[in-house]
Amino acid sequence: MTYKFQARLNSEWTLESPDGARFPLGDILRLLAAIEATGNIAGACRECGVSYRHAWGLLRRAEGVFEAGLLETSRRQGTKLTPFAHHLLWANRRMEARLAPTLQSMASELQEALESLHPEIRPRLRLHASHGFAVEGLIQQASAHEMLSIELRYRTATEALASLTRNECDLAGFQVPVGEFEHAILEHYSPWLNADQHCLIYLAQRDTGMFVQPDNPKNIHSIADLIKPDVRFVNRQIGSSTRFLVGLMLRRLGIDPRQVNGYDSSEFTHMAIAAHIASGMADVGIGVETAAWRCGLSFIPLAKERYFFAVNRDSLTSSSMRQLLALLNGERYRKFVSGLVGYDAGQMGQVMTLNEAFPQLAGKAA
Repeated sequence: MTYKFQARLNSEWTLESPDGARFPLGDILRLLAAIEATGNIAGACRECGVSYRHAWGLLRRAEGVFEAGLLETSRRQGTKLTPFAHHLLWANRRMEARLAPTLQSMASELQEALESLHPEIRPRLRLHASHGFAVEGLIQQASAHEMLSIELRYRTATEALASLTRNECDLAGFQVPVGEFEHAILEHYSPWLNADQHCLIYLAQRDTGMFVQPDNPKNIHSIADLIKPDVRFVNRQIGSSTRFLVGLMLRRLGIDPRQVNGYDSSEFTHMAIAAHIASGMADVGIGVETAAWRCGLSFIPLAKERYFFAVNRDSLTSSSMRQLLALLNGERYRKFVSGLVGYDAGQMGQVMTLNEAFPQLAGKAA
């Protein structure tokens, strides 16, 4: 019998008063999100699976705890969230986006521990990669694939590639922009990529750009606009490939990063960047288009990035790697990635040498 359970960790806020009384926020946050999505309480009740009476009781109790109204109701506009409720909801979304990589990595560690105690464990692949939508979907697909287990650790691209050279993982995820900045990014990765030792598995191409409010009130249209005095920028964490790419773009324009208000601020995921802007804490950030779309933001394209898994050549013949390639070339996962806004799954699952993926490397070697 194969171990068939999937370990998952979730976070949930709780408010505690001085007398020790506790008010869990999970139910009210889910209800508010459903009201925002449906525009009425009845629809939110159906989505959350609660009665109308229970929903109103929960709302009234929450308003008492917060000492603030949560809903505005009118005949013409239906039911909408108050500014307080809106900020509360986006604060939770920011925290969820920040915690997601940590919780998923911890869940993966627990899964590994549980499977190691089982007499018959599935073949396991160790994947180190930055947090992204295609990678997230791959883990979900693999967990439903009973013959393949993927142990995930979220790392920056350079950390993942360094782990591969130390044999601490089987796959290292990294992205490379197409065009002008490709060479500089490859130089950045070069200490950990060896054409004789490694080959690449192509995952997808994705659109990366700037996230701004839907009406773009600050008239942000290019990287040069980041130095406008009234523009607040939110960056990715130190060591991330996206932050490195932003630095290259600024350098091309002769802009000192210190001129950018918020350059030293950071978030760890594309969704955290989008939630940061959607909540009004910043005016612009950079990430994958999927995140902008999910948070209702406008997207200004900057670059197309190809995403790869680097692997050791001699690992391609292992049974677990063959199962991964079968998953990547399967219709279900391809359909999932193709459905992500800003993703192109056209070459997914192709195995190629570094020189095939980046012909300029061959020219440099010659």
